[in-house]
Amino acid sequence: MSKTFQSLSFHNYRIWFIGALVANVGTWMQRIAQDWLVLRVLTDGSGFSVGVVTALQFAPLLVLTPLAGVLADRCNRRKLLIWTQAGMGLTALVQGILVLGGHAQLWHIYVLALVLGAIAAIDAPARQIFVGEMVPSSSLPNAVALNSTSFNAARLIGPGVSGILIAAVGTGWVFLINAVSFAATIGALMIMRKSELRELPKAPRTKGQVMDGLRYVKRRTDIMVIMIVAGVVSALGLNFQLTSAVMATEVFGREATGYGIVGSVMAIGSVGGALVAARRSQPRVRLVIISAFVFGIAAGINAMAPTWELYLLTSIAVGFCSLTMITSANTAIQMSTEPSMRGRVMALYTLVFLGTTPIGSPFVGWIAETFSARWSVGIGAIASILVAAGAALWAKRNWRVEVHYHWHRPYLDIDGPGERAARRAENLVPHAEEIEGDATLNASRAKEEQLQSA
Repeated sequence: MSKTFQSLSFHNYRIWFIGALVANVGTWMQRIAQDWLVLRVLTDGSGFSVGVVTALQFAPLLVLTPLAGVLADRCNRRKLLIWTQAGMGLTALVQGILVLGGHAQLWHIYVLALVLGAIAAIDAPARQIFVGEMVPSSSLPNAVALNSTSFNAARLIGPGVSGILIAAVGTGWVFLINAVSFAATIGALMIMRKSELRELPKAPRTKGQVMDGLRYVKRRTDIMVIMIVAGVVSALGLNFQLTSAVMATEVFGREATGYGIVGSVMAIGSVGGALVAARRSQPRVRLVIISAFVFGIAAGINAMAPTWELYLLTSIAVGFCSLTMITSANTAIQMSTEPSMRGRVMALYTLVFLGTTPIGSPFVGWIAETFSARWSVGIGAIASILVAAGAALWAKRNWRVEVHYHWHRPYLDIDGPGERAARRAENLVPHAEEIEGDATLNASRAKEEQLQSA
């Protein structure tokens, strides 16, 4: 099997991948249907209301994610995921019944978004680290990237299908289809070969485990940089549910089918980014920073696109860059974190990455209503460029990163902590010379230094 798809050679991961793909298609269908229901049926084109729904869906992360990380470190992740997937399927079922029965009101959608967000907050850390139980550690980067491929391949299919179904039969049936799709992941989890699962070490039941996770992250400057960059980009730049809706409807005058097409086209770039990431064996902080910067440039061009065709074309680049950043950040953190701490660290990363959405979404929605839909995309572009530039300057100063330019290949030569750690391992550079004047780096963290290579 090719390097890109090597994780599919493992039975448990293969059935998980298939089940997740089916459920992800349903999830993307519901996302489009929910936004359309709020934007066109329950309100008169209120971008702010769409922002509120998005915020409520992610708000529980701010409260529940630290607890979810502890649960992921303590509990049987497979059983925990069965319950959370069933809970999310139930919320979709209730929403579908309300809409088809003609009883749906805006406050119903608000409440269901909040409930879904609470369940998703418990689900996220366990789902992310469960990947490490299905494949060996050497295949973890590939498996994480393929998870992103599944999610974004579904994004290619789901929005377009959702747009067609909304136009044909309405949003209610879309919610019911999503409810049924969760049976695929639940079935995959139940029929896995338990003997082939590589169960990660569980954390003992002790007091102060949330604080232990916070202290661990505080000591890791590489994880801190990743979280700051990902948090800012997520808060202001990754509100695609909202920005795509207002751009498609307000700027280009498209209806449900056109709105769905935007998500599918953007997913072309996302799938491309995920497949490229699947071939990387060692994720690095530099890639997170660079991809965030390039994402900002792509989003800026996307915001200024004068025609519908150019808007769709630049959406491909936006999808590619955003997925590259997301996958690199996720894998870099998982690969460098101690297994017994992984649930709490990934929970904190999820809190930063997704928990910033409740803060950013209403603000971006207000920008769309007060200024224009184009500025709702543009504000994310500006923020992404600034935070990436700031992170790069901080890394250069604190990690003593040196960048050299050449007129020949390699055109760009970067010498950072990872390169110095490799030279030390080969006894090419004296150890004392490398740590002198750099209090932020601990020489014993060779893995951290490799990840910091920018």
